[in-house]
Amino acid sequence: MTITKRKVELFTAGCPICHDAVELVKSVVCPSCDLQIYDLREGCATNECQDKARRYGITAVPAVAVNGVLLDCCRRAPITAELLRTAGIGRD
Repeated sequence: MTITKRKVELFTAGCPICHDAVELVKSVVCPSCDLQIYDLREGCATNECQDKARRYGITAVPAVAVNGVLLDCCRRAPITAELLRTAGIGRD
């Protein structure tokens, strides 16, 4: 029987909420999980973390992707000028 490795990618920015997410994910991962933690605040030498965050559609952190798919709980809409104006921002 072959165990399939799951690639777990956690995107953070070093904030207290991110720290809690890191601790939670670390407590849940199993031997068949390959955990990679990306601190977007620090970046990475090859810009791989920022590229992946854009490709996955990450607009807020913490966020988790498994096998290249952003988890539904981490999907958020990006901030747009239209949403800001709808909220009354930019009006006199």
